[in-house]
Order: sequence, then C-alpha cells, then structure tokens
Amino acid sequence: MTTTTVSLSAIDDVKNFVNTIMRFEYDIDLVSGRYAVDAKSIMGIFSLDLSKPIELRAYTDDAEDLLTAIDKYIVK
Repeated sequence: MTTTTVSLSAIDDVKNFVNTIMRFEYDIDLVSGRYAVDAKSIMGIFSLDLSKPIELRAYTDDAEDLLTAIDKYIVK
C-alpha cells in the first residue's frame, strides 16, 4: 500500500483529480478522520471535509505513475 496526503480545495480540483484517478485499475481510497471513501467517487469525495488535507491510500506497491499524475494535489 502507498500513502500520501492530498489537498482538493476547489470543485474543479475534485473533478480533475477523479478523472486522473480513473486511469488506474487498483483501488484508491481517501481517508479523512474516521471516514474512508473511494477516490474514484466524486460524491464520496464531496462528503469529506475538504478544508483540510486528506490521506490517499493506493492499494498497490507500484504507485509511481499515480504519484506523478497527481503531483499538483500532493501536500509537500
């Protein structure tokens, strides 16, 4: 499993993020507090508190392409 922290502050960020995530076949979740949602679900993402950074969990050992694709959303 690969984890990182992302920030999705605008509606367009969420739409572009989901469109990017959909290219990857493995499961990817976003976790905020005790809530976890499918990162490929726009409605799920909007149910989270987007005012704070969110933990991304990719269930793969080879997530380099994913991390490169979502680089602009990763909190550094």
